[in-house]
Amino acid sequence: MFDFVRNNTRILQGLLVLLILPSFVLFGLEGYSRFSDQEGEVAAVKRQKITKVEWDNAHRQLVERARAQQPDADLAMLDSPEFRRQSLEAVVRQYVLAQAAQDQRLVVAPSRLLRVFQTDPQFAALRNPDGTPNKALLEAQGITSARLEAMLRQELVLGQVLGAVQGTGHAPAVSNRMAVDALFQVREVQWQLLNPASYAAGLAPTDAQLQAFYNDAANAAWLLASEQADVEYVVLDLDALKKGVTVSEDDLRRAYEQNKARYTAAEERRASHILIAVPASATAEQKQAARKKADGLLAEVRKNPDAFAELARKNSDDPGSAANGGDLDFFGRGDMVPAFDAAVYQLKPGQISEVIQTDFGFHIIQLTGVRGGEVRPFEAVRAELEDDARRQLAQRQYVDAAERFTNIVFEQSDSLKPAAEELKLSVQTAKGVLREPAAGDQSPLANRRLLESLFDPANRGKGRNTEAIEVGPNRMVSARIVQYRPAAKRSFEAVKAELTQRWVAAEARKLALADARKRVEAGKTNPDAAGLPAAVQMSRRTVFSQPPAVLDEALRLPANSLPAWSVVDLGADGVAVLKVNKVLPLEVSPQELRETQTQFGAYWARAEADAYYRALSREHKVRYFNDGKKVMDATTKSADAQQAGEKAASR
Repeated sequence: MFDFVRNNTRILQGLLVLLILPSFVLFGLEGYSRFSDQEGEVAAVKRQKITKVEWDNAHRQLVERARAQQPDADLAMLDSPEFRRQSLEAVVRQYVLAQAAQDQRLVVAPSRLLRVFQTDPQFAALRNPDGTPNKALLEAQGITSARLEAMLRQELVLGQVLGAVQGTGHAPAVSNRMAVDALFQVREVQWQLLNPASYAAGLAPTDAQLQAFYNDAANAAWLLASEQADVEYVVLDLDALKKGVTVSEDDLRRAYEQNKARYTAAEERRASHILIAVPASATAEQKQAARKKADGLLAEVRKNPDAFAELARKNSDDPGSAANGGDLDFFGRGDMVPAFDAAVYQLKPGQISEVIQTDFGFHIIQLTGVRGGEVRPFEAVRAELEDDARRQLAQRQYVDAAERFTNIVFEQSDSLKPAAEELKLSVQTAKGVLREPAAGDQSPLANRRLLESLFDPANRGKGRNTEAIEVGPNRMVSARIVQYRPAAKRSFEAVKAELTQRWVAAEARKLALADARKRVEAGKTNPDAAGLPAAVQMSRRTVFSQPPAVLDEALRLPANSLPAWSVVDLGADGVAVLKVNKVLPLEVSPQELRETQTQFGAYWARAEADAYYRALSREHKVRYFNDGKKVMDATTKSADAQQAGEKAASR
């Protein structure tokens, strides 16, 4: 059991996070509230305070779940303001639902609690064959049966709050028909993409034009060189602690003896057999005849063992092995049915068994080979043993080392050397560190919280250490700026080549856009003058080569104004000219209509549940403070800016 726990920690952690850790956020509210004075508030639901500790724990759980599901996930993305907003909103949501459940006096009957645990496949790994909780497995994860029960009860209670609304959601037939029409409607469209590259020939900017382009406020953002710094940093993790750990030879040999099974290759055996098959419906006489035939064949192979393969080819009823002289190749203990398996593992190479009866019939077995079963010598696994032992010792030391590390970098904030010397760590350097981490950067300095603290004016101006920040499981970092370079506009000469490229691209787009509008005006008078290719059919059900923006525009034009012309600016991808001729008759099968009714009903019910949750949030006066308010405001502004950009692009 404990080998299973040790070897499948990620699976079990993922299961617990997915199923019951949301309830843990609530189950531990009282414990977390003790830290509110020290850690400060980030949100509140009525008079219930949500602390930075709770938020950090919830965010850590969300990150660990994301890493378990996608090990190569971008660390910068996992610590982005948008991702931190998700974890904060998850905590707030649990508080709101808990308060609503309390107000509504919702409870879960013990019988339902037991039924869910015993029947839900998601809990299969946490229960014994008889349906009771697997205490050993739970204890290995630090959870008692009583705690599991309380957490599951809390989860089911919270589910009732929105479940009552979502479970009764119903989409009106008229709304469903409109949704079906939007999804399945097909339009006949002529369109053509004008590539800016074809308009770029002959465009050569003068220095004056480039200078004007350089001074254009619209280009200020990309011309600005980001603020950056040369940095010193120290990483505390298990790998760093392992370097300072020693393990005695006696301890290594003791661990070797205790774990010999781990270093023993599994024994496999190779056998051949002759099967005289007996159907399950066979009569006593048929079974007796089969046994008599098997006894006769056994007598023959005992007289002449070398004839085993030939007798198997002629007499065996096993189609998978008969053609190979009865050879079953190598197999491990337990791979065959019990009686067959027991007989094989009692034989010595070359020996022939008695007649063995199984559910398949009667077998005569010859053991032809044995491999495995050898124990790797101590010297061959010594390095592996030492690495495991040092990692275990480092894990035990990590909590104490993390506390000392945190205290030292704070108390002696003008240098990282004291912490490095105390814990036998190395001070590392990095040049040109940017405030915004590069996409895909997996280095310790890619953590957004660390970078925000590092570039904080209070730290960057005085070269102070950042606080010790957890950037991953069992991994903390503190950093300080050695040399700071503020953001500044790059010189004209440094960016002249890029300026030329961007100017040509911008002018080519203008020419393409002007040509598109000219074609539209000509087409309104004489459709053939626009030079559009043959019409194609467009719908959201049959998306082909057209860009999404072209499809959106083709379906957005009012049906009562067709035929209609439009120009779609695709940015760097060019400009599209399109003419929507007509709406084709709607073709929807009864089966598709039923399926969309079900799906649309589910979406409608979810929307009603979301609306109900927003009403509960207002009723219970959800508020955000300090770091929580900063994250909510920043992500809201970012979303608003993106939405405004999309609207501008669509005009």
